[in-house]
Amino acid sequence: MRRLTANGVRIDDTFAEAFDMRATALTITADSIGWARQAVITMTGFATSVIGCGCEAAIDRELNPNETPDGRPGVRVLLFAVSTAELQKQLQNRVGQCVLTSPGSACYAGLETEEKLKLGDALRFFADGWQISKRFGDKHYWRLPVMDGEFVCEATTGLTKTAVGGGNLLIMGANSRTTLAAAEAAAKAIHAVRDAIMPFPGGIARSGSKVGSKYKGAKASTNEFYCPTLRGAVATALDPDISSVLEIVIDGLTPDAVGAAMRAGLKAIVRLGPKRGAVRVGAGNYGGKLGRHHFQLKEMLP
Repeated sequence: MRRLTANGVRIDDTFAEAFDMRATALTITADSIGWARQAVITMTGFATSVIGCGCEAAIDRELNPNETPDGRPGVRVLLFAVSTAELQKQLQNRVGQCVLTSPGSACYAGLETEEKLKLGDALRFFADGWQISKRFGDKHYWRLPVMDGEFVCEATTGLTKTAVGGGNLLIMGANSRTTLAAAEAAAKAIHAVRDAIMPFPGGIARSGSKVGSKYKGAKASTNEFYCPTLRGAVATALDPDISSVLEIVIDGLTPDAVGAAMRAGLKAIVRLGPKRGAVRVGAGNYGGKLGRHHFQLKEMLP
């Protein structure tokens, strides 16, 4: 494979292959940023991969009181799924179980589009007939009595069918410490990009996968080509100076958001250099057969 070099870091001349997804966004507020964040962290638990979790979700950014509908601290969260029906299911279950239950929380649309998903329209039945419908201009809200007061929830939120999932960076280093340092630098830079999320823990995954398995019923399995401990036992994609690999997976509301996030992450890795971070960066793809969105690494170099 042809490679480029930037600040001593080897960059594979390859592309990240991403695919179309359904997505929505929510604005969740509370009396403090700590409780708004807690509601979102709980809501986005077990939402790393559609392979086994039903949806992929994470915090987009924190919001100042002047950016939220009720003038309180808030957090914007993005959710992605492979179908509208699955996204609606995940939205209803996660908001109902994790946001409605969180002290002082309120939930509003975080995305304005013509197509809608049910939010308060689905959760209002929890109030057992005591729910109150309120309209302010073109906005529709539900007020549900709960034990600490009321849960205010917007009736619907926007749905986009042009979201993209699966942008990625494969970060390879000489040891686990420097590889993690590079991945952390990339994750920090990507977090600053709006309309994009990294659904894995802290934005980083150590269990890169491939499609399929030798075992019946398994949709995905370990990507042995990038496992350092299997070098010598299988064909490997790793150079002799690489002993650790981490992956960052990116979902975005638009292809541009995914591209901007990958560009920011790659720039941070290159800036850190090979002595303190990664010696090589690649990207995962399936020869262009999985998704129609191809993000070329050579086009993202700083």
